[in-house]
Amino acid sequence: MTHVRAASAGLLAAVALVALGSVPAEAADAPLAAGPEQAASAPETLDTLSRFFSRDGALARSAARPRIEGASVPVRVLSPDFVAGKAGAPVARVEFHASKAVASDGQTASLWTVRQAGGWRVVNIATGDDETRYAAKGERTLPGGVVFREPQIDAWYVHKGAKVLPLDEDAVRAVGGDGTSLAAYRERVTRAYGDKLPGSGYARKGAAGGYDAPPPDREEPLVTAASATAGAGAVLALGLVATAAWRRRRTASRQEPAA
Repeated sequence: MTHVRAASAGLLAAVALVALGSVPAEAADAPLAAGPEQAASAPETLDTLSRFFSRDGALARSAARPRIEGASVPVRVLSPDFVAGKAGAPVARVEFHASKAVASDGQTASLWTVRQAGGWRVVNIATGDDETRYAAKGERTLPGGVVFREPQIDAWYVHKGAKVLPLDEDAVRAVGGDGTSLAAYRERVTRAYGDKLPGSGYARKGAAGGYDAPPPDREEPLVTAASATAGAGAVLALGLVATAAWRRRRTASRQEPAA
């Protein structure tokens, strides 16, 4: 779960810049758009993507020629209300929307966009295409189902009715290759995270969201880096060049087999 803690650490660094009044000038000028696709394909976004794809010298910025591929998808994560057992709570909630970006050399990135007053804005760039790839795989696996992520173990699932099916290796380890029932899944996540919800003693200690990075043998709290990123999005916007690799996901280069 190093990548989760790294994401939060990167966010903290960016938030520190905000506090010091040293947000890159482009952040204040990041465009608001009518929809997530428009925000992702805005000229300012594509310019930032060129720098993102060339950050390690993999290719020249002028040669990156990023493009947005396909439609954006809503990205859902495990809901604290579901874990807490609140009546009628859905298993997951939408945290942001994601669009897939591709560079001329085949590199991929995920643009996270959130709705704000007046439109949509890009708030983060993450290596790889997990969000759109698992959305497509979930539709193939269980048509009409809801794809979501359990961020504490970086597991992706698709849910429909009383069924929860795994979409990656982490999810298979958690619920088995044949999946589980929604009731059994709730029991599992309540056991794992019920004492780590927002407002818990665990959160009050400052551990939630990675602000006090837990040792490797401790569970991640049920507060995601995505939530924190979205909350800071109004200020950070596209000022991501220095922290563009907030989340170098271990899944970025792992291609899951088609269902």
